[in-house]
Amino acid sequence: MVKNIVAKANLEAPPIVFNRNIQRSKELQASLGSPDKIIIADSIEDAVAKSDVIFTSLADDASVLDVIDTALTCPNGVKGKLFVETSTILPATTNALAEKVRSAGGEFVAAPVFGAPAMADNGKLVVVLAGPSAAVDRVTPYCDGIIGRATIELRDREPGTATLLKVTGNTFVLSMVETLAEGHVFAEKSGLGSGVLHKFLEAMLPGPYAAYSTRMMSGDYMRDQPLFAVDLAKKDANHATSLAKEVGVDLKMVKVARAHLEELETEAGPTGDLPGQVYFFF
Repeated sequence: MVKNIVAKANLEAPPIVFNRNIQRSKELQASLGSPDKIIIADSIEDAVAKSDVIFTSLADDASVLDVIDTALTCPNGVKGKLFVETSTILPATTNALAEKVRSAGGEFVAAPVFGAPAMADNGKLVVVLAGPSAAVDRVTPYCDGIIGRATIELRDREPGTATLLKVTGNTFVLSMVETLAEGHVFAEKSGLGSGVLHKFLEAMLPGPYAAYSTRMMSGDYMRDQPLFAVDLAKKDANHATSLAKEVGVDLKMVKVARAHLEELETEAGPTGDLPGQVYFFF
């Protein structure tokens, strides 16, 4: 997302970047071809103090809460600053963060994104925006044609509405991968063959189904590091099942996928990158 903002957004100054692992920031800086394309901040407080719009993208609820709490201790305060939160977290966490930021004088928009890393690299994410309309207006210039190919705007809705959609949407990805994995195993064991099944998917379900089928058949999931850690996929499944339980819904397919993730975590660890293991990316 940062790469696309640098390349396509009409910025008055280079973006300020902070990562809790500074090596990641240095690698990003090197990948941009010039050290002047971004500024690496020494701390969260330093980054926030020098910024008007703050994007955060983190692994889980606890990380987001910790980073936002730290950001709100900025010596000059956050009055008028806009926080754009892109992580996959619980709606209740999102709304609590929004209240904290607003109480400190800032603005808050939830902006979770859909899309695999390749889609992020190519600026093809789907962005969901929820929050006050005026604040949403401040975010949209960074969305279509910059980091995303489409934007779903939930203006004047609670920010948690966006993360509720994100968690719900991720259940479709989990279910799709589960269905594809079962289908390919069934095709192999029955003698039909994965190739025949793949032709059906290309003809009947082009797009994500065919793309993930290609990934499974080609071994594209066999990499040094998985594109998405097992514990994060399991976190998303847990968020979905807990939210569903609150409203009396039983997400059976998500539970099946979660059980397989738990088996994989036992075998390959929380990131799923134990040498020699097979991983599926969600």
